[in-house]
Amino acid sequence: MYLTPRHILLAGATGLTGEHLLDRLLNEPTVSRVLAPSRRPLAEHPHLENPVGEFNSLLPTLKGQVDIAYCCLGTTIKQAGSQEAFRAIDKDMVVAFGERARELGARHLLVISAVNADPESSIFYSRVKGEMEETLKAQDWPQLTIARPSLLIGEREDQRLVEQLAAPLAKLIPGKYGGIEALCLARALWRLALEEQDGVRVVESDDLRRLGK
Repeated sequence: MYLTPRHILLAGATGLTGEHLLDRLLNEPTVSRVLAPSRRPLAEHPHLENPVGEFNSLLPTLKGQVDIAYCCLGTTIKQAGSQEAFRAIDKDMVVAFGERARELGARHLLVISAVNADPESSIFYSRVKGEMEETLKAQDWPQLTIARPSLLIGEREDQRLVEQLAAPLAKLIPGKYGGIEALCLARALWRLALEEQDGVRVVESDDLRRLGK
Protein backbone atom coordinates (compact mmCIF):
# COMPACT_ATOMS: atom_id res chain seq x y z
CA MET A 1 0.00 0.00 0.00
CA TYR A 2 1.25 3.48 -0.83
CA LEU A 3 0.78 6.56 1.30
CA THR A 4 0.93 10.25 0.54
CA PRO A 5 2.83 12.03 3.32
CA ARG A 6 1.86 15.70 3.57
CA HIS A 7 3.35 16.92 6.85
CA ILE A 8 6.96 15.93 7.47
CA LEU A 9 9.43 16.40 10.30
CA LEU A 10 13.08 16.38 9.24
CA ALA A 11 16.21 16.36 11.42
CA GLY A 12 19.63 16.87 9.87
CA ALA A 13 18.56 19.04 6.96
CA THR A 14 21.97 20.71 6.72
CA GLY A 15 23.87 17.44 6.38
CA LEU A 16 25.05 15.66 3.25
CA THR A 17 21.94 13.51 2.80
CA GLY A 18 19.57 15.85 4.59
CA GLU A 19 20.19 18.66 2.11
CA HIS A 20 19.24 16.43 -0.82
CA LEU A 21 16.22 15.07 1.03
CA LEU A 22 14.97 18.53 1.97
CA ASP A 23 15.21 19.65 -1.64
CA ARG A 24 13.24 16.58 -2.72
CA LEU A 25 10.54 17.10 -0.11
CA LEU A 26 10.05 20.78 -0.93
CA ASN A 27 9.62 19.93 -4.59
CA GLU A 28 7.08 17.17 -4.04
CA PRO A 29 3.59 18.46 -4.94
CA THR A 30 1.94 16.30 -2.27
CA VAL A 31 4.04 17.74 0.58
CA SER A 32 2.42 20.78 2.16
CA ARG A 33 4.68 21.28 5.19
CA VAL A 34 8.24 20.40 6.15
CA LEU A 35 9.24 21.15 9.74
CA ALA A 36 13.04 21.21 9.81
CA PRO A 37 14.79 22.45 12.96
CA SER A 38 18.45 23.33 12.41
CA ARG A 39 21.39 25.12 13.99
CA ARG A 40 21.78 27.47 11.06
CA PRO A 41 19.04 29.01 8.89
CA LEU A 42 17.89 27.23 5.76
CA ALA A 43 16.82 28.92 2.53
CA GLU A 44 13.26 30.18 2.79
CA HIS A 45 10.47 28.25 1.09
CA PRO A 46 6.68 28.62 1.39
CA HIS A 47 6.31 25.02 2.62
CA LEU A 48 9.24 25.11 5.03
CA GLU A 49 9.14 25.85 8.77
CA ASN A 50 12.70 26.26 10.07
CA PRO A 51 13.14 26.83 13.81
CA VAL A 52 16.79 27.80 14.37
CA GLY A 53 18.86 27.06 17.45
CA GLU A 54 20.43 24.26 19.47
CA PHE A 55 18.70 21.04 18.47
CA ASN A 56 18.00 19.70 21.97
CA SER A 57 16.48 23.03 22.97
CA LEU A 58 14.31 23.17 19.86
CA LEU A 59 12.79 19.69 20.21
CA PRO A 60 10.28 20.54 22.98
CA THR A 61 9.14 23.66 21.11
CA LEU A 62 8.19 21.90 17.86
CA LYS A 63 4.47 22.10 17.15
CA GLY A 64 1.92 20.78 14.68
CA GLN A 65 0.82 17.37 13.50
CA VAL A 66 3.25 15.39 11.32
CA ASP A 67 2.70 12.24 9.25
CA ILE A 68 6.24 10.94 9.05
CA ALA A 69 9.65 11.83 10.45
CA TYR A 70 13.10 11.58 8.91
CA CYS A 71 16.25 11.51 11.01
CA CYS A 72 19.43 12.26 9.07
CA LEU A 73 21.48 13.20 12.13
CA GLY A 74 25.01 11.88 12.32
CA THR A 75 28.63 12.80 12.85
CA THR A 76 32.04 11.18 13.26
CA ILE A 77 34.10 10.68 16.38
CA LYS A 78 36.67 13.11 14.95
CA GLN A 79 34.06 15.81 14.34
CA ALA A 80 32.36 15.23 17.69
CA GLY A 81 35.66 15.36 19.57
CA SER A 82 35.20 12.27 21.74
CA GLN A 83 33.37 8.98 21.97
CA GLU A 84 31.00 10.47 24.54
CA ALA A 85 30.14 13.41 22.28
CA PHE A 86 29.63 11.04 19.35
CA ARG A 87 27.21 8.91 21.36
CA ALA A 88 25.32 12.05 22.45
CA ILE A 89 24.59 12.87 18.81
CA ASP A 90 24.33 9.54 17.02
CA LYS A 91 22.33 7.82 19.73
CA ASP A 92 20.91 10.16 22.37
CA MET A 93 19.87 12.95 20.02
CA VAL A 94 18.36 10.51 17.53
CA VAL A 95 16.38 8.78 20.26
CA ALA A 96 15.12 12.11 21.64
CA PHE A 97 14.06 13.11 18.13
CA GLY A 98 12.14 9.85 17.76
CA GLU A 99 10.31 10.43 21.03
CA ARG A 100 9.28 13.95 20.01
CA ALA A 101 8.20 12.82 16.56
CA ARG A 102 5.86 10.25 18.15
CA GLU A 103 4.42 12.97 20.38
CA LEU A 104 3.67 15.03 17.27
CA GLY A 105 1.73 12.14 15.77
CA ALA A 106 4.20 10.60 13.33
CA ARG A 107 3.44 6.95 12.55
CA HIS A 108 6.53 6.29 10.47
CA LEU A 109 10.15 7.08 11.35
CA LEU A 110 12.89 6.74 8.76
CA VAL A 111 16.39 6.91 10.21
CA ILE A 112 19.88 6.71 8.72
CA SER A 113 22.04 4.22 10.54
CA ALA A 114 25.11 2.48 9.10
CA VAL A 115 26.23 -0.81 7.60
CA ASN A 116 27.13 -3.40 10.23
CA ALA A 117 25.24 -1.62 13.02
CA ASP A 118 25.21 -4.06 15.93
CA PRO A 119 24.77 -3.37 19.66
CA GLU A 120 27.18 -6.24 20.39
CA SER A 121 29.90 -5.06 17.98
CA SER A 122 33.47 -4.67 19.22
CA ILE A 123 33.72 -1.57 17.02
CA PHE A 124 32.53 1.50 18.93
CA TYR A 125 30.93 3.22 15.90
CA SER A 126 28.95 0.13 14.88
CA ARG A 127 27.99 -0.58 18.49
CA VAL A 128 26.53 2.91 19.04
CA LYS A 129 24.57 2.69 15.79
CA GLY A 130 23.23 -0.69 16.87
CA GLU A 131 22.27 0.63 20.30
CA MET A 132 20.46 3.52 18.62
CA GLU A 133 18.50 1.10 16.42
CA GLU A 134 17.48 -1.07 19.37
CA THR A 135 16.34 1.93 21.41
CA LEU A 136 14.20 3.20 18.54
CA LYS A 137 12.62 -0.25 18.18
CA ALA A 138 11.67 -0.05 21.86
CA GLN A 139 9.68 3.13 21.12
CA ASP A 140 7.14 0.80 19.48
CA TRP A 141 6.74 2.65 16.19
CA PRO A 142 3.86 1.50 13.96
CA GLN A 143 6.40 1.72 11.13
CA LEU A 144 10.17 2.06 11.55
CA THR A 145 12.51 2.10 8.56
CA ILE A 146 16.23 1.78 9.26
CA ALA A 147 18.50 2.67 6.35
CA ARG A 148 22.00 1.20 6.59
CA PRO A 149 24.14 2.83 3.91
CA SER A 150 27.78 1.97 3.46
CA LEU A 151 30.21 4.79 2.58
CA LEU A 152 28.21 7.94 1.77
CA ILE A 153 29.52 9.68 -1.33
CA GLY A 154 29.02 13.38 -2.08
CA GLU A 155 30.42 16.87 -1.78
CA ARG A 156 30.93 17.77 1.89
CA GLU A 157 31.98 21.06 3.42
CA ASP A 158 34.64 19.14 5.33
CA GLN A 159 35.61 16.71 2.58
CA ARG A 160 37.80 13.96 4.00
CA LEU A 161 40.82 12.77 2.01
CA VAL A 162 40.24 9.10 2.80
CA GLU A 163 36.65 9.33 1.55
CA GLN A 164 37.75 11.11 -1.63
CA LEU A 165 40.21 8.33 -2.37
CA ALA A 166 37.82 5.54 -1.43
CA ALA A 167 34.72 6.80 -3.24
CA PRO A 168 35.54 5.54 -6.77
CA LEU A 169 36.35 2.06 -5.47
CA ALA A 170 33.40 1.99 -3.05
CA LYS A 171 30.97 2.35 -5.95
CA LEU A 172 32.32 -0.87 -7.46
CA ILE A 173 31.91 -3.03 -4.35
CA PRO A 174 28.90 -5.36 -4.70
CA GLY A 175 26.30 -6.00 -2.06
CA LYS A 176 25.67 -4.08 1.14
CA TYR A 177 29.24 -2.81 1.42
CA GLY A 178 29.07 -0.82 -1.79
CA GLY A 179 29.17 2.97 -1.41
CA ILE A 180 26.11 5.07 -2.17
CA GLU A 181 25.67 8.63 -3.40
CA ALA A 182 23.92 10.86 -0.88
CA LEU A 183 21.48 11.97 -3.58
CA CYS A 184 20.64 8.33 -4.28
CA LEU A 185 20.05 7.71 -0.59
CA ALA A 186 17.71 10.71 -0.38
CA ARG A 187 15.68 9.37 -3.31
CA ALA A 188 15.47 5.97 -1.65
CA LEU A 189 14.30 7.49 1.63
CA TRP A 190 11.47 9.29 -0.14
CA ARG A 191 10.35 6.11 -1.93
CA LEU A 192 10.42 4.19 1.35
CA ALA A 193 8.20 6.82 2.95
CA LEU A 194 5.53 6.12 0.34
CA GLU A 195 5.28 2.45 1.30
CA GLU A 196 3.18 1.23 4.19
CA GLN A 197 4.78 -1.80 5.80
CA ASP A 198 3.99 -2.21 9.47
CA GLY A 199 6.81 -3.00 11.88
CA VAL A 200 10.55 -2.67 11.47
CA ARG A 201 12.22 -2.66 8.08
CA VAL A 202 16.00 -2.68 7.69
CA VAL A 203 17.26 -1.63 4.26
CA GLU A 204 20.90 -2.30 3.38
CA SER A 205 23.07 -0.23 1.04
CA ASP A 206 22.53 -2.38 -2.08
CA ASP A 207 18.74 -2.13 -1.77
CA LEU A 208 19.03 1.60 -1.08
CA ARG A 209 21.00 2.04 -4.30
CA ARG A 210 18.34 0.14 -6.21
CA LEU A 211 15.51 2.18 -4.72
CA GLY A 212 17.33 5.46 -5.33
CA LYS A 213 18.01 5.01 -9.04
